[in-house]
Amino acid sequence: MKSFSSLISSLIILGIIYWSFSDMKPSLSSQKNISKTTFSIDNALYHLKNISKNAHFVGSKNHKDVQNYILQAFQKMGLESDTQLLTAINSKWVAATTAENIIARIKGTEKGKALLLLTHYDSNPHSSLGASDAGSGVVTILEGLRAFLAENKKPKNDIIILISDAEELGLLGAKAFVDKHPWSKDVGLVLNFEARGSGGPSYMLMETNGKNSKLLSEFLSAKPNFPAANSLMYSIYKKLPNDTDLTIFREDANINGFNFAFIGDHFDYHTAQDSYERLDRETLLHQADYFTTTFTYFANSDLTNLNSDEDFVYVNFPFIGLLTYPFSWVFPLFIASCILFIILILFGFVKNKLSLKGIGKGMLAFLASLILCGGISYGLWKLILIIHPHYQDILHGFTYNGYQYIFAFVFLNLWILFKCYKYISKHNKSSDLLIGPLLIWLIINLLICNFLKGAGFFIIPVICALIILAVVIFMDLEAKSKRILFTILSIPTLYIFAPLIKMFPVGLGLKILFVSGVFIALIFGLMIFSFHQKKTFWMQKTVAILSILFFMIATYNSGFSIDNKKPNSIVYVQNSDDKTAYFGTYNNVLDNYTKQIFDKSSTKGSIVNAETKSKYNTRFTYHKRTEFRDIKSANIITELDTIIGDKRFLELTISSERKLNKLEFITHKKLLLHQFKVNNTLVNNGNTYEKKKGTFLVYHLANQDKKVTLSFSVAKEYNFDIVVNQISYDLLDNNNFTITPRTEKMMPMPFVTNDAIIISKKLNL
Repeated sequence: MKSFSSLISSLIILGIIYWSFSDMKPSLSSQKNISKTTFSIDNALYHLKNISKNAHFVGSKNHKDVQNYILQAFQKMGLESDTQLLTAINSKWVAATTAENIIARIKGTEKGKALLLLTHYDSNPHSSLGASDAGSGVVTILEGLRAFLAENKKPKNDIIILISDAEELGLLGAKAFVDKHPWSKDVGLVLNFEARGSGGPSYMLMETNGKNSKLLSEFLSAKPNFPAANSLMYSIYKKLPNDTDLTIFREDANINGFNFAFIGDHFDYHTAQDSYERLDRETLLHQADYFTTTFTYFANSDLTNLNSDEDFVYVNFPFIGLLTYPFSWVFPLFIASCILFIILILFGFVKNKLSLKGIGKGMLAFLASLILCGGISYGLWKLILIIHPHYQDILHGFTYNGYQYIFAFVFLNLWILFKCYKYISKHNKSSDLLIGPLLIWLIINLLICNFLKGAGFFIIPVICALIILAVVIFMDLEAKSKRILFTILSIPTLYIFAPLIKMFPVGLGLKILFVSGVFIALIFGLMIFSFHQKKTFWMQKTVAILSILFFMIATYNSGFSIDNKKPNSIVYVQNSDDKTAYFGTYNNVLDNYTKQIFDKSSTKGSIVNAETKSKYNTRFTYHKRTEFRDIKSANIITELDTIIGDKRFLELTISSERKLNKLEFITHKKLLLHQFKVNNTLVNNGNTYEKKKGTFLVYHLANQDKKVTLSFSVAKEYNFDIVVNQISYDLLDNNNFTITPRTEKMMPMPFVTNDAIIISKKLNL
């Protein structure tokens, strides 16, 4: 009977885990019959197929094609649209370009603040097809608006649609709109649709300079069918340097908003595999659900004041969608839990259900399991990287077999936990085993009270475990009944934390697997009565077999294929001053593509002045001297050079006879620029611009750019030490080179300057 109760308990656990994931996004089978006035995923996919045929980064021909497609789509809906053409500069990202935002407006019936619908249409340079990021956002808005307009209803609020440009380059389209477009002052709330992968649930993340309670209550009033959110993500997000268009609205204009973004299948992020075919259709449905519910609600709501003076804890919870309560409850709930914990311990000793020796044994087993799960997971992933060094060429850290590794590590951690607790399996007073985990969880919650109240929902598993402890102390139930009952009482714990175990390594890379290991150990400790066995250990054997199986599957799938391409890179770097040239690669493991250039004679390490700014600060792993091709440098003309008082005023123009995609300006000494302008747009709002060393400007040349103009003043005695890197993404097409193309199993490495010619030249001033 004990084995039977263990089996039933295990099935309940598996059911809860499945439930927690299935509640987070819709299924294709749940899509209702559609009419002209409802969102059609087929219409959205039709748009997506057209938008994501080719890479369409700023400055490419396809970028203009996508822009025209969106403008025509608005025209077909009867919407008047326009483009905002402006040089935008983001000092935080030292990035600039001439952005071309697509803007439209639907007039409301009442005066008040407008609702802004936001996404971006540029793809990441230089090879991403941009189907998910953010083609999914574009088509969600296009199809959502079509369905709304088909109803022939007028919203109360004005609706502003901003399909921004150059988001991938530094949020530059949003910067241009917020800083210079008159409509930005009308905006009361922003709904932003984004992606950081190609699948999975779409998470709601709020952007606000204040507190979240009003925004959260309004979001819940919109009644989204599949809200996926928690206040831990919100609190961490507020502490990190954010990087969506919505951030510009919050930072520069104090406008609140919601991000709706998905992070699953992270391996497709910013790659040539971010394609129409690979976008999860259910994920697109999730975005559509957010759009239809929130748009309908906020288009007719008062947006004049969404600020609040209170923060709320919120988390996905069984049956009710989102459980919410104020931050002010976090400490009282903690204190109440501590008091109840002490009372239960006292009654436990009085009723002879607890013993000091047993509590000590349980604490040692729990601490050992925490250390071993976290430590072994961390060390094992480091070992796997040594065994499979090509994983390091997947720069965002989530491999194609990443989900298989997550399963393997989950089962490995469960095996470790069963092994740790096996040594105390014959302990008679099983209630002793729950005291240690509860104490550690209370300590964690004490830290949360002081430093991270957004994680206040961590008290919920403590409350569930305290109820279980109370049942153990005050009731004498049959063993077969207890296990099933305690598993049922642990439903909220599993429902809340199962998705987090997956979310962290998916979103932040497999290097975070040790965090998932710690979470598993923490949850196991509170659910010890669901797992604890005195004689039989069939669960231990089962998870061991499953762990080995998934490690074998992950190893079998550790290579690359047509569907899971290997990222690689070759870059030509020419120093036009000393007439030297090199090839560089970012790859740790060379393949047939990179080996046509690099061999044993290649030098490990980087090239001076060669690296360009990148998301992960990636440097060349190998370089090799090559023939100097003498590729023509851009024309850099000094239009103005004069001294007035103690300042030297300069104006430079950079133009090129061949297509350039990017200019990077690097200083090797402290640089202090006054009234720094790029194409007559002030940098840093006209304030003094200081850079101690390194890249102080990255200018991405757009289709409209024929030349780039820089003007500034410096102290008259200042001696410049500036290098200009001129970058073009034409290495494979340039007649000066003969490079065998990639095979079908390969793709350009994302996040770095790739397939590029870099001409490095000192600026003579």
